[in-house]
Amino acid sequence: MQISIVIPLLNEEESLHELHDWIVSVMKQNSLTYEIIFVDDGSSDRSWECVHSLAQKNTAVKGIRFMRNFGKSQALHAGFNKAAGDVVITMDADLQDNPEEIPGLFHKIMHDNYDLVSGWKKKRYDSILFKNLPSKLFNWAARKTSGIKLNDFNCGLKAYKKSVVKTIEVYGEMHRYIPVLAKHAGFSGIGEQIVKHQSRKYGKTKFGADRFVKGFLDLITLWFIQRFGKRPMHFFGLIGSLMLLIGFGFALFLGIDKLYIDTSGRLITQRPEFYIALITMVIGSQFFLAGFLGEIILRNGIQKQRYFIQETIS
Repeated sequence: MQISIVIPLLNEEESLHELHDWIVSVMKQNSLTYEIIFVDDGSSDRSWECVHSLAQKNTAVKGIRFMRNFGKSQALHAGFNKAAGDVVITMDADLQDNPEEIPGLFHKIMHDNYDLVSGWKKKRYDSILFKNLPSKLFNWAARKTSGIKLNDFNCGLKAYKKSVVKTIEVYGEMHRYIPVLAKHAGFSGIGEQIVKHQSRKYGKTKFGADRFVKGFLDLITLWFIQRFGKRPMHFFGLIGSLMLLIGFGFALFLGIDKLYIDTSGRLITQRPEFYIALITMVIGSQFFLAGFLGEIILRNGIQKQRYFIQETIS
């Protein structure tokens, strides 16, 4: 099988049949063998019934249904586990991603020796104030933090070698940073291709403005994990050592001053240096404790959020 197309969806019953027919038409025109994996992330409409009917009509259609909404990252992870194609394509179910781009992405992976190719929606049909501008700021921060020169980290239309999706683990809200996860796993062939963006035809977007705030927080988390994830004591221990050093320095100064210099009879607790010493030593000890706990958690494995599948179509 040449291509696995993984499509996470949430309440997209109106667009599924049209999207399916469009994909099938493109695959036939280019003589590509394929499978379409719809991952229903807890839809409350008739999306799963649509997937069922498509699977009865086309044996290349497969489906995964979650018991509730777990998020796009978990949906992609489940789709990646099921994918069997040499190249895995991800796209959204809202018809804003153009299936005509699939052959070009496939060719870039197979013949240009890329591990991952991310779509770049250079011309967007979204609100400038609420989507385009925040997206540009978000992508700028992601480029600076990760060192990966992509213009559109958040584009749902991406292509991967099979080995990439079988190696990385997408969890939490990390679907925006799959290129960063791939780079961290050792895949260096990361490229970009301009793709067509279309205005939404049915329904409304499932993401609000808060996704950019969450995106920045996830970016900070990912940066920290990449840099200190295997050695948390290096981060927390350094800060803890500095705080303890400051605290002991003030405590030593107070002791010497009380014994040999200050003859006024003031209590140590009446001096501000005492509280600086106390606070810095307490905080330093807490940072050290955080580092030790991080090392223990790292060695015992991190428990990630899991998704629960209610039903599948093979």
